[in-house]
Amino acid sequence: MATETEIKLSLSPRAASRLARHPLLSPIEPQRVLLVNIYYDTPDRRLQRERVVVRHRRKGREWLMTVKTVSTVSAGLAQRSEWEVPGQRGEFEFSQVDDERVRSVLEAARDQLQPLFITRFWRKSWLLDTAGGGRCEVALDRGWIEAGDRREAICEVEIETLAGPLSDIFAVARALQAGLHLHPEVSSKSERAFSLLANLPLTASKAVPVSISAGTPTIAAFRLIAQACLSHLQNNEKGVCAGSEPEFVHQARVAIRRLRSAIRLWEPVLPATFVATFDPAWQQLASRLGETRNWDVFVAETLPVIASAFPGQPALDRLALGAHAACAVSRRRTQRVLQAAAYSSLLIEFSAALVDLSETKSGALGGFVPRCLRKRARRVDERAAVAVAADAAARHRLRVAFKQLRYGVEFFSPLLAGPVLVNYHQVASRLQELLGHLNDLAVAVQLTAEVLPGTEGEPIAAWLNTKIESLLPDLRHLLAEFQQQEEPWAAA
Repeated sequence: MATETEIKLSLSPRAASRLARHPLLSPIEPQRVLLVNIYYDTPDRRLQRERVVVRHRRKGREWLMTVKTVSTVSAGLAQRSEWEVPGQRGEFEFSQVDDERVRSVLEAARDQLQPLFITRFWRKSWLLDTAGGGRCEVALDRGWIEAGDRREAICEVEIETLAGPLSDIFAVARALQAGLHLHPEVSSKSERAFSLLANLPLTASKAVPVSISAGTPTIAAFRLIAQACLSHLQNNEKGVCAGSEPEFVHQARVAIRRLRSAIRLWEPVLPATFVATFDPAWQQLASRLGETRNWDVFVAETLPVIASAFPGQPALDRLALGAHAACAVSRRRTQRVLQAAAYSSLLIEFSAALVDLSETKSGALGGFVPRCLRKRARRVDERAAVAVAADAAARHRLRVAFKQLRYGVEFFSPLLAGPVLVNYHQVASRLQELLGHLNDLAVAVQLTAEVLPGTEGEPIAAWLNTKIESLLPDLRHLLAEFQQQEEPWAAA
């Protein structure tokens, strides 16, 4: 078994035409070959469910059979097991697969395997000796995915490590990004082909659980969770940039909130320079997405309620027109940020910094979790004591502290599983929903003042503030109920 480690980056056809002239590659004579790949699965997509890929590749006159496992991609970085041997098209020999689980999946599916889709592309590749003493391959792939009667273009760069430390391929990616706009690609060719074959609409992606245990090194757990947050963010990029569906913005914002919460939770064991460098960068992006999300919520949820409370008021038309226009402007700004080279570079820089984090002296996660969550719970208690009687800013501070605690409980849920966690999560969900609703109303007061400055918007603002006041008894009750819950980390 070999382990394939690579960074995959998408680029425009114009940038692709300039790649060979990049100073890093121009002194090297490239190799060029046509690659034709036939991918197989069972009619019920068993291999896709098991996250296993089987293909036959024609390279020149030679056919190769390849088996790969599918890994989570984080900022373009993928590490997967790979088995490759000479073979003939349509023939399957899996004896070389030394992973028992993978081989059993393949043997059970062998008689039902059928070709599903094809990729055809020209690969131009350069072999580099890296500054770190290693060796890597830079490959430019240009061609097509063919799935049924549908096609999708391929235009991407793969940087694969052949020898040396993982940091070498990040150094190459940085060097290439310095002259070209290369964006970390979250989907493999086969994953894109499956989506093309299914012809499913683009849908927003939610966070997925991360497999950790009490024995996982503390920094290793942070790396896994941070990489999962990056994947969550990138899985929603296309939706944010392609249209106006609010859920993509919402999920991208949640991904960054989870990431920043993870940085805050692990801050005591992270290098100070790591936190100082990346937390402000993610905060800036979160603010950009947050503004768009605020307008989305105002237009879709709050504005209809205001309209029903003030029927026939002339100011409502101006409020609606102004809000929709502001929402559209904010969305375009967010799209430009996600399409900018600076964002692509941030993904690579952060992913490289995650890989470089040292796990020595960080200890096991089992000892870190109770201390971490107790600290967050104390902060919630402190802010809850003043939030009900204070203003919207104090409730916002409580909401931030509570989110950090709740995300921490979610991150560590494999260590906390049990009925106590279930009860805790149910009450926490209700409290978070109420805090979110209160925040939406407070933001609506601000947005109304932006669209209807002066006295014109005052009746609506007063009505919104009355709604806020009416919910404060519920907040007081839920906070009391939450604080009476048994803490699921107490026995961890």
